[in-house]
Amino acid sequence: MRFLLKVIDSKSRSGTSDEMVAIDEFNDMLQANGHWIVAVGIDDPARSVVIDNRADAGLVTQGPVNDTTEYMAGFWLIKADSVEQAQELATLGSKACNRKVEVRPILGN
Repeated sequence: MRFLLKVIDSKSRSGTSDEMVAIDEFNDMLQANGHWIVAVGIDDPARSVVIDNRADAGLVTQGPVNDTTEYMAGFWLIKADSVEQAQELATLGSKACNRKVEVRPILGN
């Protein structure tokens, strides 16, 4: 099974040097144990652009689709044997990055 572990923060690029070391160690553990697919940080929502081309509308809006104080600032895409294992890994990831982490199953293959 695959899962999205969303890192929730109120700003981007906010990790301290100690947090970055802990995140690297967590990433190494994911890789060593076969859970790793990919992990990335995501830039601030203010830098986003929303494209809506349904029915050839051609709408382009600067900024995020949702205006919130907390947002996805990064994510891990992982493999786990169960929802429970994914939640256990998210618990370790939350501790490593010192942020909330939301767990969402990936649908399909």
